[in-house]
Amino acid sequence: MSKSWMVRAERDGRLFDAFKEKSAVAIGWNEVGDLSDKKTRKAIADLVTTAWPEMKPQAAAMAAGQLHRFVNEIDVGDMVVTFNPSRRVYLIGEIVGPYRYDTSVDPEDAQYRPVRWHGEVSRDLLSVESRNSLGSISTLFRIPTEVAAELKKALASGQPATIEIAAATTEATEDDLFKSMESRAREFIKDKVNALAWDDMQELVAGLLRSLGYKTRVSEAGPDRGKDIVASPDGFGFESPRIVVEVKHRKGTMGAPDVRSFLGGRHPQDKGLYVSTGGFTREARYEAERANIPLALMDLDELVKSLLEQYEKLDLETQQLVPLKRIFVPGWS
Repeated sequence: MSKSWMVRAERDGRLFDAFKEKSAVAIGWNEVGDLSDKKTRKAIADLVTTAWPEMKPQAAAMAAGQLHRFVNEIDVGDMVVTFNPSRRVYLIGEIVGPYRYDTSVDPEDAQYRPVRWHGEVSRDLLSVESRNSLGSISTLFRIPTEVAAELKKALASGQPATIEIAAATTEATEDDLFKSMESRAREFIKDKVNALAWDDMQELVAGLLRSLGYKTRVSEAGPDRGKDIVASPDGFGFESPRIVVEVKHRKGTMGAPDVRSFLGGRHPQDKGLYVSTGGFTREARYEAERANIPLALMDLDELVKSLLEQYEKLDLETQQLVPLKRIFVPGWS
């Protein structure tokens, strides 16, 4: 029976596009070298402890375990999933070849498996249980059978396919458990933000700017000539800095033409902020880098990061758009 695996494209999804374009998944720990002839966990563990003698024993065991799984336990025909936190989509495919040591995906991630990708599934189509199960911060982990079935049904139908999910357990250090809790909580906050109506999303961005000391003017519904919000010290846009904001709250990614259109209506003294909850293409980010005015692109991941950093400074109306509760967990030294 085939198995199902999550291989993270780094925690920020940095390698997602590379995985997709190169038809592969890859993980790091390059210092252990080519593991093609290492068939046991102990043999790999010995290489890990040699490469990183200062690593704590439990962390070294986890690294060795993940490498062993990637090299020896993942089989041709197994399902593989990776996640783009910016676009909030899971990319689903199938392992189509054996392990090899190959830096073609990324110089820092040379442990390589070839993949045939089948398509993407929006995180919104999955049950809360599945989203929670897929929220582990581990680089590599096995996906429960029920979660894999839900992903496959959602891929085939494009519709929610709720299935009763059993609780999943993974090996983890205390540090990893706390980081996992934080990561899962952040993903659920992103779910809440993404579920906002388009006008509430504008108000959320405006509230975030107010928490940074600006006064804001939010455009009425209808044609806005490339600006949804104007933020400035005086609130009218007469005093510098004048930040012009475009907010796109949709599933599709914004491309280079969208960025060029936004830039076309700007004055030389303007600063630009383009918010897209659907993310940006690589070409759009290149376009922003060479813009003739300072321009920042903010996807959903970056929006929520800023929201959490500024949450206590937000006005009450903005906090009510995304109500959050503070919790405390044991600390460690």
